[in-house]
Amino acid sequence: MPTLTLRSATQLVQGSAAAMQASCKQLIDLSVGSVVRALLEANAGIGLWMQWLILLALQATRLSTSQGNDVDTFVGDFTLTRLPAKPSNGQETFTRYFANGTAIVPVGTTTSTTDLTQSFVVIADAANGAYSPTLNGYPLADGQASVTASAQALTSGLASNVGAGAISLITSSLQGVDTVTNASAFTDGADAESDDAVKARFQNFIASLSRATDAAVEYAISQVQGGLTWFIAENVPSVGTFTVTVDDGSGAPPASLLSAVTAAIDPVRPIGSSFTVRAPTVSVVTISASITAASGFNKALMLGPIVDAVTAYIDKLPIGISVSFTRIIQVIYGASAGIANVTGVTLNGSTSDVVIAPTGVAKAGVVTIE
Repeated sequence: MPTLTLRSATQLVQGSAAAMQASCKQLIDLSVGSVVRALLEANAGIGLWMQWLILLALQATRLSTSQGNDVDTFVGDFTLTRLPAKPSNGQETFTRYFANGTAIVPVGTTTSTTDLTQSFVVIADAANGAYSPTLNGYPLADGQASVTASAQALTSGLASNVGAGAISLITSSLQGVDTVTNASAFTDGADAESDDAVKARFQNFIASLSRATDAAVEYAISQVQGGLTWFIAENVPSVGTFTVTVDDGSGAPPASLLSAVTAAIDPVRPIGSSFTVRAPTVSVVTISASITAASGFNKALMLGPIVDAVTAYIDKLPIGISVSFTRIIQVIYGASAGIANVTGVTLNGSTSDVVIAPTGVAKAGVVTIE
């Protein structure tokens, strides 16, 4: 592609003036405020606008330089679409003060965080043993004080993730139930696929056109939904087979997701081979540390955000990534500007990294910050 030489407004005016003067036998008045100079400056403005339009056209004709909607339209010609944002999911525990009689938490019940910034809705979940398809909700029997229901954020993206205990308000009219909380964090929310991620997936798509390759299998997995990580082990458990370990960030992807990944891989697998799709092996990591608060900071108010930061960091690690001892210290320091010192850090009772197998994933256990 030929190089486009860009010119500034001054260069355009100077070039026009030189060309005009070369064609005239008399000296032309090009002083500031003259009519001729005003015409040349006006033409220079049009030239700058034309340059800008040309740059936009060139930028949109190459995927590597495209942005936003131009990326979508480029890959759309190849039947690819940007993976949408994903709302976070988790479990909410509804409790009543008096366990007399029956009550129910119906599907559609809404809840919110204490600061009202994030809202959630109770959803039907056949995998939840407390869910009743007949009642379309989560019933509480006579004498039962609480029930744990499945819930989903009303908005999608990373912003829908919340820490443990963040949900505390019932925003629907709900009889016979008094409080709500989430014992575990909601961590599987994900933003829409970024431009860079779409471009990388497009490259995998082109590489997968030959089929029966690692790139083809990886592309098939990436098409299922955003936020997935995976590990492909060839000739495991035997020659002519391969095993795919996949995770959605929870450490325990549902059977429906594993089935969807299996269905996506099957059309591109090598002929004569077989494969299995499995969830990762979860390694629970317990963290302990002591902090010293800097002057003017309330240590008690700092502990909660530090615990949330460490938990979120570990829970978001993809498949096969070990938990670094020094990185945990960095996360602790980064959680608050009021930390003067961090001491006594241990990971599973040790001061070394927690090594995760290629088919495993780390999840936060008890995080104790004192």
